[in-house]
Amino acid sequence: MEDMDLPSFDFSILANATENFSTENKLGQGGFGPVYKGTMIDGKEIEVKRLSKKSGQGLDEFKNEVALIATLQHRNLVKLLGCCIKGEEKLLIYEYMPNHSLDYFVFEETKRKFLDWHKCFNIISGIARGLLYLHQDSRLRIIHRDLKTSNILLDANLDPKISDFGLARSFLGDQVEEIKHKSGGWNIWLHASGVCYTWEFLSEIRCL
Repeated sequence: MEDMDLPSFDFSILANATENFSTENKLGQGGFGPVYKGTMIDGKEIEVKRLSKKSGQGLDEFKNEVALIATLQHRNLVKLLGCCIKGEEKLLIYEYMPNHSLDYFVFEETKRKFLDWHKCFNIISGIARGLLYLHQDSRLRIIHRDLKTSNILLDANLDPKISDFGLARSFLGDQVEEIKHKSGGWNIWLHASGVCYTWEFLSEIRCL
């Protein structure tokens, strides 16, 4: 991580911001590990992803996410503020998204009423813009490979931001063609949870 132009946070500051990673501050749990809300001394709110020590693939996902998202800047991608590495502790620090993830609004009936047609269209359009940037407009051609409602975060205005790049892969044009040739075509399948696993750029958009 030393070669990246990315701020490094002190572990003690993050522990203090999350009240020592208290249950009350826990926002959720993913394959990477738990996610906590934190409040810095100046009042700024952040999200802290803490690498689970029990995660066999966690370290690889951590390195992959930092390497990829540190190079990305787009209004529909969650902003990485920095990272922290201290011994076995590895953490990612993101901007705080007050409306959490899209799955809360899709699957909870009390919140679903807030998703009128205008909001739904705005969310779908924002996700599409983010994917277009990843697939085509970024310096790297990136396939997210884990696009699902729990990985779409919503800001105060319900504007969407794609998150969780632990499984993402970057391919140059010739590498994409090589994968397509070796596989005899594109691999596309859907998990029951609504996850879209794919090697095809366009099929990620079909998951919307």
